[in-house]
Amino acid sequence: MSGLLAGKRLLITGVITDASIAFSVAKLAQENGAQVVLTGFGRLSLVERIAKRLPEPAPVIELDVTNTEHLAGLADKVREHVDGLDGVVHSIGFAPQSCLGGGFLDAPWEDVATAVHVSTYSYKSLAVAALPLMSPGSAVVGLTFDATKAWPVYDWMGVAKAGLESASRYLALHLGKQGIRSNLVSAGPLRTMAAKSIPGFDQFEQAWTERAPLGWSLTDQEPAARACLALLSDWFPATTGEIVHVDGGYHALGA
Repeated sequence: MSGLLAGKRLLITGVITDASIAFSVAKLAQENGAQVVLTGFGRLSLVERIAKRLPEPAPVIELDVTNTEHLAGLADKVREHVDGLDGVVHSIGFAPQSCLGGGFLDAPWEDVATAVHVSTYSYKSLAVAALPLMSPGSAVVGLTFDATKAWPVYDWMGVAKAGLESASRYLALHLGKQGIRSNLVSAGPLRTMAAKSIPGFDQFEQAWTERAPLGWSLTDQEPAARACLALLSDWFPATTGEIVHVDGGYHALGA
């Protein structure tokens, strides 16, 4: 076994299709020596089919990150496949349609609460649920979309991502004493299932492809996945609370 993640044991959430960033993370992780366990919710049979497209079929655990029983039992379920975890990948986000597409002023609290619970609070919930399996040197990595700006149509998901970015910093603070890192990867727009569910998300696509200094591919998840792997590896032992932008440099430009 060789590679950047040789011998690492990873729990990866958010694999729904083979076009997802999480799938690319799982694929590259296996190719770099890691043992991978996946989670899924709602459509487990779909996740299990997608898991078979990996270099090595990966086990799939049912996990609803808003379900306290699922979270309480996560460590035991993971132990059925690996004896510990060196890394956790949070690739989870959801907002009801009222929270997206220009409905910022009208979205009811109940829908906003759902978006924040699933997309923000779950980052902490997942990390705490996996904590009994992690040891010093482990890492938690999540995915965000630059929350320093207000984006058209992104609305309450943008607010949820801002919360996620803050939550990662606080997780870095509170897990640092145990030697566990927390970092995020801020990817540019990609044509994933999540993006397709946002009305008007294609507004971002033209701007990115035209203005990103390095250019930008809307269908290549590998750059973002590679950044996740680097943060999960031993090559960033003293980096935590960070956001790594993988967006062709678009974030560095003025309006």
